Amino acid sequence: MFDIGASELLLIVIVAVVVIGPKDLPRALRTAGRWIAKVRRTSNHFRAGIEAMIREAELEEMEKKWKTENERIMAQYADPVLPPPHVVSPEPLPIETPADPPAAPSVVDAAAPELPLDGPASDVPAAAKS
Repeated sequence: MFDIGASELLLIVIVAVVVIGPKDLPRALRTAGRWIAKVRRTSNHFRAGIEAMIREAELEEMEKKWKTENERIMAQYADPVLPPPHVVSPEPLPIETPADPPAAPSVVDAAAPELPLDGPASDVPAAAKS
C-alpha cells in the first residue's frame, strides 16, 4: 500500500525521537497504533458493506434470470390437459382411474417339487414317501 523503504523508516524514527523525545515515544507509538487500528476497522467495515451490497445486487440479478428461465421452461413443457398455474378453474378436473387394475402375474417354478409348508416331515403321507 505505502511504499516505505528502510532508509525512509529510519529517518522517521530519528525525527520522532528528536521531536517527541525518548521518554514520551512509547505513549506516542501506542496512540498511533490505536489510530491505525481504528482506521483499519473502519475500512474493513466499509469494505464489508460494499461487498454485501454487491452480493445482494448479483443475487437479485440471478433470481430474475432464474425466474425468466423457469417461466420459459414451464411454457415450453406445459401439460395441455392442465390449465396454467395462474388460471383458476371454477370446477375441479375429473380424475380418471382404471376400472380394474391389472392382476399381478404369478410366478411358479415348475421344476421345484412341492413340499409341505408346515409340520414335520413325518406328517407326509406314505404314498408321497415312496
